[in-house]
Amino acid sequence: MQRLLASVALVAALSAHATMPALADAHEGPDASTVLATVNGTEITLGHLIAMQQMLPDQYRELPDEVLYNGMLDQLIQQQVLADAAREDMNASRELGLENEARAFLAAALLNDIAAEPIPDEELQAAYDEAIAGVEPGTEYNASHILVETEEEAQEIITELEGGADFAELAAERSVGPSGPNGGQLGWFSQGMMVPSFEEAVMALEVGEISAPVETQFGWHVIVLNDTRTEELPALEDVRADLEEQIRRTRVEAAIAELTEAGTIDTPELDIDPALIRNTELLDE
Repeated sequence: MQRLLASVALVAALSAHATMPALADAHEGPDASTVLATVNGTEITLGHLIAMQQMLPDQYRELPDEVLYNGMLDQLIQQQVLADAAREDMNASRELGLENEARAFLAAALLNDIAAEPIPDEELQAAYDEAIAGVEPGTEYNASHILVETEEEAQEIITELEGGADFAELAAERSVGPSGPNGGQLGWFSQGMMVPSFEEAVMALEVGEISAPVETQFGWHVIVLNDTRTEELPALEDVRADLEEQIRRTRVEAAIAELTEAGTIDTPELDIDPALIRNTELLDE
């Protein structure tokens, strides 16, 4: 189906100004069996178009109905003409490829049905409770810093602070970092958001304590820890989409395991060279 999407787009574009063919007056209330075209004796019905529409990506399904109708009908007619011609020279490759396509289509359809089943609120809540049960909230830090070019400058600033100088004022006057005009404030951050040496220094401080000079690739820092707080765990609504995806994936995996376990599967022990999968000449034998 995916291989035909580009063709569908082209046909739809060419058909944009076509007039939608009228259905036969004899049909009152068309249904899935209503025949829209007969190609070499094969009927193409409204049901075929409906099924095709269900498989299209959203960008195609959003096309105007008339454009989509004409494009899909033309596409199915062309496919039938080509398929009839291909059947006149059916070889092993085509026969086996057709079997693979049918198998893949049916398997995907079943998995889509399983994944699309509604998720009850209680199941979603249970998944959320399980997800956060073992989570230990981390710590967030609020710090300010003064960035200078040398360790000597950093030590001078520490001496001034110990003598009663205001941290924010010194940051505005002396810091070469972008936070200087804002008093050196960095706001709230959690572990992993700062460079390691800076982060280690912050985590070692008590609230209100000023660090020794700390070197990073940006220069030398004097840091004060303003406050700490415990991180809030995300609310259910914040992670709803992820949880729903996880539940659907779990359902699919469980269905595959259950059906595989219940199936009658025989894989004889054969000495097969894996490289044979590339030998297309075997299909000609």
